[in-house]
Amino acid sequence: MAIIHQKDKRSGITYVYESKSVWDKEKKQSRSKRTLIGRLVEETGEVIPTDGRCKKLSPGYVPTEGEYAMPSTIKELRNEVKRLLEENSMLKNEVQELKRKHKG
Repeated sequence: MAIIHQKDKRSGITYVYESKSVWDKEKKQSRSKRTLIGRLVEETGEVIPTDGRCKKLSPGYVPTEGEYAMPSTIKELRNEVKRLLEENSMLKNEVQELKRKHKG
């Protein structure tokens, strides 16, 4: 078992993998299996756990105060849709009011 550092040339991000050697009986060769551990912060050498697709899906991810957090239950989703519909209606009324003031 070994720890591998691999840098993505496009993004410049270094990812850390755990590599295990496995014997392939058919080809009679050793093969390596990699498991993503996380993303390396090069300044500190710290490894931040990630799933490799999106930081928001990482187990340790906590949204910041101003960041939108996706509803996690159907009830929360319904409440969010209701809130957005009300906000949309309010904004439409504001636009109509501003158009009336602009014309007059």
